[in-house]
Amino acid sequence: MNATMITKTTSVNRRRLRNLLNKSDNRICADCGAPDPKWASSNIGVFICLKCCGVHRSLGTHISKVLSVTLDEWSNEQIEAMSEVGGNSAANAIYEAYIPEGFSKPGPDAGIEERKRFIRSKYELQEFMKSSLRISTGKSSPSFKSVFSSKFMDSFRIRPTDDEDGMVEFIGLLKVTVVKGTNLAIRDMMTSDPYVVLTLGQQTIQTAVIPSNLNPVWDEDLMLSVPNNYGPLKLEVYDHDMFSADDIMGEAQIDIQPLISAAMAYGDPEMFGNMQIGKWLKSDDNALIEDSIINIIDGKVKQDVQLKLQNVECGELHLEVEWLPLDQ
Repeated sequence: MNATMITKTTSVNRRRLRNLLNKSDNRICADCGAPDPKWASSNIGVFICLKCCGVHRSLGTHISKVLSVTLDEWSNEQIEAMSEVGGNSAANAIYEAYIPEGFSKPGPDAGIEERKRFIRSKYELQEFMKSSLRISTGKSSPSFKSVFSSKFMDSFRIRPTDDEDGMVEFIGLLKVTVVKGTNLAIRDMMTSDPYVVLTLGQQTIQTAVIPSNLNPVWDEDLMLSVPNNYGPLKLEVYDHDMFSADDIMGEAQIDIQPLISAAMAYGDPEMFGNMQIGKWLKSDDNALIEDSIINIIDGKVKQDVQLKLQNVECGELHLEVEWLPLDQ
């Protein structure tokens, strides 16, 4: 009886863990961006690759408790802690809140010393965190859950200030739903295997690849942190190739300033009914197919965006963008 219950619990945990890992921001390593991470720091709440996993282990379990997604047993508490953090993007919004300008994160091919310097600075020394969020890493492990639920939320209930020169502070999150593509360009014999890449500042995140489809439907949510000095959200569509470099299938930029300005002007959207609060106007200088309307819908600030891909023979993309202030 007990053995049956243990197996059932483990099976549920495995499924919950897989669901977490399948989130778009968790499909790349939180520290270097390598694809398909199979390790995690259960107390910090991030998914990491094998190379970064080795560095995490070297920090000691009082800093990072490393578990294999596929080989180790996970407790309900560990799964719950990972869920409450919300994924790599949410974690990085804390641990990378103040990345120095001109500073580059290590890439997937970075050497061990570069990884060590960055990961130690990020988690052990907490050099990139807002100073009021830094926590002691003495005998017990730092609890990301406690930071996320109390110190983190309290810290961002007021508008951030640029009190640390040369550092980047995040002011909110963008939830970008990549809905679908229409009449995309052919890059293989008769079709393409498209996926979408979004870039904001130093952050890059991508959708899943949809094989052999020129009218793909993703309906996939991607999360990006918005820095205080934000620029446009850059979008690129690629054709995935197994044996050569992926081919570009068009690009576009999204001006997120109208969305953020409208959201901040109205404050708490839950105080209002459904209504239009702003608009990003179609012009010769942008890729809009039609004016992009910004609405409050069910207490959320959302924007519908229809884009004609640039620098390509054909293709359109439909996205929905939602603004999430950090205190949510």
